[in-house]
Amino acid sequence: MASASSRIYREGVGCGACYQIRCTDPGVCTKSGVKVLVTDFTKNTQTDFVLSARSFSKLAVASKAAQFLKMGTVDVDYKRIPCDYGGQNMTVKVDKSSKYPDYLAVQFLYQGGQTDITGVEVDRVGSSGWQYLSHKNGAIWGIQNPPIGSLSFRLLVTGGYDGSWVWPRRNLLPAIWRPGSVYESGVQITDIAQEGCSPCETGNWTDTYVNQLS
Repeated sequence: MASASSRIYREGVGCGACYQIRCTDPGVCTKSGVKVLVTDFTKNTQTDFVLSARSFSKLAVASKAAQFLKMGTVDVDYKRIPCDYGGQNMTVKVDKSSKYPDYLAVQFLYQGGQTDITGVEVDRVGSSGWQYLSHKNGAIWGIQNPPIGSLSFRLLVTGGYDGSWVWPRRNLLPAIWRPGSVYESGVQITDIAQEGCSPCETGNWTDTYVNQLS
């Protein structure tokens, strides 16, 4: 896991994205580096990523890891890569800030592929009155006075010039939902970002610095 700068985190849209990071000193660094999941925002303006000690040490060959940890900040290259959860479907978690039945906030976890969720709508099962959720902190989407009854969702997923709707299974949330509950969506996102989405592109490595979490 990693904390990321504002240009990577993008006010929470980039939360849940996967990156491959490698340091640049051939005498110390591994060729493959480490794969990380963005889970938080860092206010550090000197780097794009802040890594845990465990992830930071994996940038170096095993024999140099202890020495490497003492460096604290190193030059790295990075690129965005698809997230792969080994066949696990995306899940939706009712956030702890939710208050039944007046306010519903959700997070979509284990999002695969290499795209961004840029819109979320909710509707009561059997209805056609889709309502927008507002993007809150991080990966949280929320709505005041959500529909009453079993709920379905649809997600606008973008990567590059185009976007598409992803439809999790119907009645994803039961009529009475509770904060902290987690539900399996029945779907997984496998799309790869297209050209024109600079935070989403693969192929080219970007130079920056990386810090170890203190």
